[in-house]
Amino acid sequence: MNFKQKQELIQFLETVMNEDRIELIDKNVNDRTRYITVVLENIFQPQNASAVMRSCDCFGVQDLHVIENSNQYELNPKVVMGSSKWIDLKRYNSKDENTLDAINHLRSEGYRIVATTPHTNDVLLPDFDLTKGKAAFFFGTELTGLSDVVMDNADEFVKIPMYGFTESFNISVSASLVLNHLASALRRSDISWQLSDEEKLDLKLEWYKRSLKSGQKMIDRFKKSIKSQ
Repeated sequence: MNFKQKQELIQFLETVMNEDRIELIDKNVNDRTRYITVVLENIFQPQNASAVMRSCDCFGVQDLHVIENSNQYELNPKVVMGSSKWIDLKRYNSKDENTLDAINHLRSEGYRIVATTPHTNDVLLPDFDLTKGKAAFFFGTELTGLSDVVMDNADEFVKIPMYGFTESFNISVSASLVLNHLASALRRSDISWQLSDEEKLDLKLEWYKRSLKSGQKMIDRFKKSIKSQ
């Protein structure tokens, strides 16, 4: 469908949608970003994996990339609190080297590869330069951290400031701290961090479909009417 047809489809779906839900989706579409994104490598605890997804939704980050080497990404419904309905989950689990596959894919989309780790002192989070372009922040397992593949291929390293004896934050806390800082910094900046008009339209359409029990059937019916014209 072209842009105009998508607009017409949205208007068609709105005829059966709650007005408050339409307003909420409009607001959240305008707050979404792909300027920053999160990448989880081999996370094995469903509670932490779910908490990260929930944080992505709360801070307006639309995409969550998950690398599944030896651990499958699982969600805990009690923790994710429905956020999986609004986040686009990208999984990497079909290659011999899934981590490198994710890195190459993100680079092809213009992302800087940023390793979050307490073991380097490249730059502290408050000093991270968002103006240099899109950035994908990699988080590793709770026990071993990021793999050598990420560390060897990272463009930059970022460290969360810490002032205690404990070596590192829990993975879900780390992601939340990073997203809280970056989401606020983006919105205070002059950076063009929002989705494009086309992306907003596509996302709104997807969210409408997920909000309606018969959303896909209505979309199929609309597409069929277009073809018959």
